Amino acid sequence: MEQGGAPTWRRTDGGPELTVADRRLLGEALSAGERAYAPYSKYRVGAAVLCDDGSIHTGCNVENASYGLSICAERAAVFNAVSAGRKGIVAVAVVAEGPGPASPCGACRQVIAEFAPDVPVLMGNTGGMVEVATMSSLLPMGFSLKRV
Repeated sequence: MEQGGAPTWRRTDGGPELTVADRRLLGEALSAGERAYAPYSKYRVGAAVLCDDGSIHTGCNVENASYGLSICAERAAVFNAVSAGRKGIVAVAVVAEGPGPASPCGACRQVIAEFAPDVPVLMGNTGGMVEVATMSSLLPMGFSLKRV
C-alpha cells in the first residue's frame, strides 16, 4: 500500500500498464466500497463506471436482511449513471477485499452488457491486484433484445 492507504494498482494478468484514467476509476470504486452496507456478508464491494462524457458514477453493495432485496455495487453504479442521464458507459471498475480481484456476478454482467456489451472491466482487490477483461469475454452470448 502507498502512504495514505491507497493501493499501488498492478495488473496480475500480464496485460499492458494501467493508464491514469484506469487508476482513477479503480480509486473511485475503492472509495465507493468504503461506503458499502454489508453487515451480513462482511464483503464490501465498490464499483465505478466511466461514461462517454467523462463523468464517473459509483455504487456500493447494500445488503438487506431479506437477502434478495440486496443490490450489488456494479448494478448500483450503472443505475446511478442512468439516473443521471448517462447511458454511454465506456469502462467499469469493481474493487473488493479478497485474495484476488473481484469479478462481477452474473446479474451484474447482464446489466452492464445492456448498456456496454464490450467495454473493459477492471477487476481489483483492496491489495492493488487488477485484472482486465472485456464485458463480452465475461458474458459470452448474453441475453439481448437488441440482436437482429
